[in-house]
Amino acid sequence: MLYLFKEWKTIADKIRTASHTMLMFDFDGTLTPIVDTPEIADLSEESRRLLKNLSRHPNFTVAIISGRALKDLQDKVGIPEIIYAGNHGLEIQGPDLAFVHPIKEEVKPVLRIIALALKKTLGAIRGAIIEDKGLTLSVHYRLVDDQEIDEVKDILDSTVGVAAVLGKVRTTSGKMVYEVRPAVPWDKGKAVKLLMKRYGKGGWKSGLLPLYIGDDLTDEDAFKVIENYGGITIYVGEGNNQSAASYYLKSTEEVANLIEELLGMK
Repeated sequence: MLYLFKEWKTIADKIRTASHTMLMFDFDGTLTPIVDTPEIADLSEESRRLLKNLSRHPNFTVAIISGRALKDLQDKVGIPEIIYAGNHGLEIQGPDLAFVHPIKEEVKPVLRIIALALKKTLGAIRGAIIEDKGLTLSVHYRLVDDQEIDEVKDILDSTVGVAAVLGKVRTTSGKMVYEVRPAVPWDKGKAVKLLMKRYGKGGWKSGLLPLYIGDDLTDEDAFKVIENYGGITIYVGEGNNQSAASYYLKSTEEVANLIEELLGMK
């Protein structure tokens, strides 16, 4: 994995030769720093200004692809001109685009029951946070004492056990979070494929260059798909040799610096 700004000339040349570039960002840990609880994450006014300017640039389309619920993501960012993909792409909205995975009607009642059960079963563990996002659930354990983290996982597994055995839900991991998702083959990589079909099937060869920036395990699915389109993949954090991304930036501040560079391109 290469440090992006050391390779900037090569990357910038690739962007300039494309007819159009689709810029896709994760939210938490990419556009905003990781915080203790999801509700206090806040997009800075400077980052909002940069994204707004980027969305108005004629050579770029901007999308944010997040594990957050769609409405939560839209409220946090507040820029109507861009594409929002919530719940890992299970729900997507943007200019002339509206998508909700058909599993919604089947899985929402199941997840509602699991959420109510988890609030009871995990209620005694200090620091455990259950985030009900409609189409997915998140169990955050960043604030849980180290000696109780295994108990969080045990309780989660037992609570979702029947629904998982019946093929209704699956559990995945992220940075200090467990996700309960519908048991369908859908992830951020599938969301990228949907956007590429909508805006340009051939990827870079047809003139549409995809660029994806993310920091979490859930972004790895997107990185792998982007590489198949001949795109640019950027991991946020110190170089991670286990990531499928080709480049890295060290922090959310450097992501903002990259947006400044993109805005300055002609």
